[in-house]
Amino acid sequence: MRGRWGIAAALLVLVACARTPPEEALRRNIDGMRTAVEARDISGLNEGIALDFIGPDGMDRKAVRRLAQLVFLQNQKIGVTLGPLDIAMREGGATVKFTAAMTGGSGGLLPRSGQVYDVTTGWRQDGDEWELVTAEWKEKL
Repeated sequence: MRGRWGIAAALLVLVACARTPPEEALRRNIDGMRTAVEARDISGLNEGIALDFIGPDGMDRKAVRRLAQLVFLQNQKIGVTLGPLDIAMREGGATVKFTAAMTGGSGGLLPRSGQVYDVTTGWRQDGDEWELVTAEWKEKL
């Protein structure tokens, strides 16, 4: 009987260790959203945005989708480079600040347009999942 309990205890330890640390899961989510923008994947981008999202000037989730559609229509190729993430973890959420360099164009050698932004985002945690609840950005250049 003792052997079975030992196996059960070992499995519980493995399951507990398998849970992704919150900051790592958040970083993965942010990178997934960056990848979705570069792939011009609206559904992939939308997955990480909370239903109650609020952005600049009262922008909601639907407005983010429309903005992304417009940018995707205007640019055949989109580049996103994020600076280091400054993550402040708190109970059930986090604030993440970073610089984002965005480029767009027709896919030629050089981008047609570009801008650098200072970005501040607010995130809510639900288990291993994170969702973007707020975002503010300002042109840096």
